[in-house]
Amino acid sequence: MEKDNSGGKNATVSLIDERLGEITDGIQKVQGKPEETRSLNVSNYNVIKLDEVNGQDRSGDDRDQNQALASRAVQDNLGDKEKHVKKCDKMDKDRESYSKALEEMYETAKAVHFDEPEPVFGGTEVPGMETKLNSSTCSSGFNLEEGYMWPEKAVVLKNFVKEKGAVAVTNVLHHLSIKRDDVEMGTVRVYQGAPGSSKIGEQTAERSAWNPLNYIKMSCTADAGWKAEQGEDDTEGSLIPVVTKGKVLLYTRLGCQDCREVRWFLRNRRLRYVEINIDLYPSRKLELEKLSGSCAVPKVFFNEVLIGGLSELKHLDMSGKLAEKIDFLITEAPSTEAPLSPLSGEDDVSCKGPVDELALIVQKMKRYIVVKDRFYKMRRFTNCFLGSEAVDFLSEDQYLEREEAVEFGRKLASELFFRHVLDENLLEDSNHLYRFLDHDPVVSTQCHNTPRGMIELKPKPITEIASRLRFLFCAILEAYASEDGRLVDYRSVHGSEEFARYLRIIQELQRVDVQDMPREEKLAFFINLYNMMAIHAILVWGHPNGSLEWRKLLGDFKYVVGGFTYSLSSIHNGILRCNQRPPFNLLKPFGVRDKRLQVALPYPEPLIHFALVCGTRSGPALQCYSSRNIDKELMDAARVFIRSGGLTVDLSSKVAYASKVLKWFSVDFGQNEIEVLKHASNYLEPTNAEAFLGIIADSQLRIIYQPYDWGLNCYT
Repeated sequence: MEKDNSGGKNATVSLIDERLGEITDGIQKVQGKPEETRSLNVSNYNVIKLDEVNGQDRSGDDRDQNQALASRAVQDNLGDKEKHVKKCDKMDKDRESYSKALEEMYETAKAVHFDEPEPVFGGTEVPGMETKLNSSTCSSGFNLEEGYMWPEKAVVLKNFVKEKGAVAVTNVLHHLSIKRDDVEMGTVRVYQGAPGSSKIGEQTAERSAWNPLNYIKMSCTADAGWKAEQGEDDTEGSLIPVVTKGKVLLYTRLGCQDCREVRWFLRNRRLRYVEINIDLYPSRKLELEKLSGSCAVPKVFFNEVLIGGLSELKHLDMSGKLAEKIDFLITEAPSTEAPLSPLSGEDDVSCKGPVDELALIVQKMKRYIVVKDRFYKMRRFTNCFLGSEAVDFLSEDQYLEREEAVEFGRKLASELFFRHVLDENLLEDSNHLYRFLDHDPVVSTQCHNTPRGMIELKPKPITEIASRLRFLFCAILEAYASEDGRLVDYRSVHGSEEFARYLRIIQELQRVDVQDMPREEKLAFFINLYNMMAIHAILVWGHPNGSLEWRKLLGDFKYVVGGFTYSLSSIHNGILRCNQRPPFNLLKPFGVRDKRLQVALPYPEPLIHFALVCGTRSGPALQCYSSRNIDKELMDAARVFIRSGGLTVDLSSKVAYASKVLKWFSVDFGQNEIEVLKHASNYLEPTNAEAFLGIIADSQLRIIYQPYDWGLNCYT
């Protein structure tokens, strides 16, 4: 029935458009001919006047001849007027028939029902759209002041057609740009430009101006809609959390299988919960023991009421008493006896420790040295200072001779507080230009681990920071990722205390020493950093849409690590691939004189492509990597990726379906396509790998590279 109705609507609209075009042509003809008549009369009148003037200066015979000609022209003019009057009468009759036809089409259009969405452009409703549509008829080419008044119903019909056209164009642009027509702020929707919403828009302008989580939710919603069209089950993504006055608290610890099952149990019951990981918050162990009598986890609390662990939850669910507990949670607010949610910075050692005295000297140095834009070697550098000015300050502030001040300044430069604009030297008592690290334009505009500039704490060993980073990454994955690591709950990560602690940890990377790290530690550290950095980038900028946005996310979202800036691409292709060119690029990440080459691995690591995740659905699964077992963990990750669709072989048809990752980074796996496939076959099931190698030996294999899904790997 819906298809029939839509077909009828389309036929009616096409009929209206066709008849409206005929009427427009007819009206233009009707309006054009009276103008011809008037022009003809004016031209004849001018001829007569001209003859009268010229006749006064001519002889009598010429005057008589001109009068005869003028009288003949007047008679012809009168005849023409009679003809045009008859034509105009006929046109009036035609216009009446057009009006009747319009009335019939107007009644037909009224009988057709259309669901009219609000006109939107790029997700924002345009103020005054209705006024513009209604007033557009005044400039449509019809002269309403010449006596041929366009019928009122025709004006309504024309507005109707124009509005439908505007809505159709808007809907096309809406789907092409993949923008939402409203901005969600918690449970309140703010429609920009909607009638009566100007005050709300003004009050929430700062908060709703840019919220990348809307794009994350949009991507997940679009994916859920696609799954619904394909008939797939997407019940998990469609669950709406239950609104409660109370609070659910879940005590967990790392590596606990029962804790994972309790998380999924609560999510399936649409219950939001606050997780307290006693490994992250060791001071909460005493609280848990006091409330429940033991430190065993998991433990679930509804407000101040202890529910129990996994077995107790299942028992309540089977007996039907869980619904009563949930009703209590909905109506009752937590009392003062209920456990508190984790506080910001609780049990966190990040950004804590002894203050670096050198950092205090540098802070004072920034206040006294003239920092401005300067020219050096025919180039302009921003936010620079002269080496001689730095030596002057250090000699006066530290009571040093100039040579001693130069040595002290070089020590500050070696501690990565500042460096030469062209990396020519550490410090010279001359007109060379130097720049503080946080004054670098790239650091100040593109780096996201310097929210308040350089920290003043003494740099900690990179091994300690890497260990805490891995520990925190494991906690985030257990709490907010699916069990197989392929999907991430980005919204929950964004508001979690674990992510806030991660933001504090990465500030400690500003001046650490990463050059002397062993291969295993460097490999595990940069893989974990890349994966968390990608999550951070998506939470800040939203999920990229298109190749240009992906290039921006991979190349412009950066951290300061060891005094140098690193993007996702420079970590991937510069550090982990030993400075190899990225796909579809002509240049390598690091130049010949780039000091970051000292941090790069000695040779490319092909298995990293099965461990690095930039937030796509076709990417590998997320997991934490440790320096002790990095090679084994990378081989396990390769097996999981290859066996879960990275390389599928149809032995009967002798066709191999391979991931495009093997094509894009083929240079890391082998010199040609056959070597790449042989390398990938090492991670297939043994029986499949043997048969696959046999097909390769017979040279009868056909390879098809699967489309890469760039959609966001979110599950809520």
